[in-house]
Amino acid sequence: MPRVKEEEPTTHRTMQVVNHIRSLIENGTLQPGDKIPPEREFARSLKISRASLRTGIGYLAAMGVMKVRHGVGTFVADGPPEFGKASLSLIGALHGFQSWQMFEARIILESHLSGLAAERGKEEHHTALAEEVAEMFAAISSPTDYLIHDLLFHRIISQASGNPILAAIIETITSALYDSRRKTVERATDLRESAEMHREIFRAIRGHKAKEAHNLMEQHLRMAQIAQGMERPKERKRSSAAPKSRQARTATAA
Repeated sequence: MPRVKEEEPTTHRTMQVVNHIRSLIENGTLQPGDKIPPEREFARSLKISRASLRTGIGYLAAMGVMKVRHGVGTFVADGPPEFGKASLSLIGALHGFQSWQMFEARIILESHLSGLAAERGKEEHHTALAEEVAEMFAAISSPTDYLIHDLLFHRIISQASGNPILAAIIETITSALYDSRRKTVERATDLRESAEMHREIFRAIRGHKAKEAHNLMEQHLRMAQIAQGMERPKERKRSSAAPKSRQARTATAA
């Protein structure tokens, strides 16, 4: 298997790792339910760095191909993977867009999806969201694990909206912004506050409070937008000149 070149751009390197792991699943080397080898051993067998492997696994977990069980390990998800070649093509098409444009679209779409999830979400969605919130609190000291459950939380909301077209669009945007989110979470100094914000969003959705769910998600994403430097260029200059509140500094995962 060819070695991933560490000097390549992070996004491209991530996708190479993803393709390596996907090929192992497609050719049957990794089966549904299989636990992947320890990180050091697996990275050595793929001839990639542990950091690159960690990023690729996080991406696949967010797409539902792998399941991370905090304190237990990482497993190939049971059932048909929801991540295919079409997703990679869509992500590639997005590369001509600027990050702030994608994040702006994400705020508009995902806030609306949260409102729809509050109106249409079923008990199975509520249960899944509760599990991811619990996993986020359990992973507060592990940014890599935290991000995986953060991504899954947002993905479940998209599914609960009942609109697969909007869910597919937001998943494509989210995938394209993955590396930026990962770097931001790794720099975060207080993931607990982020976890608490996710819990508030979950409670609004579970309580079928559509407007509250919409507003909480929008507030959460706008704070993440500032933390990740994803504002429109003119707005970024204004926000960088203004003092940041503690909440804006700490609630960086989205």
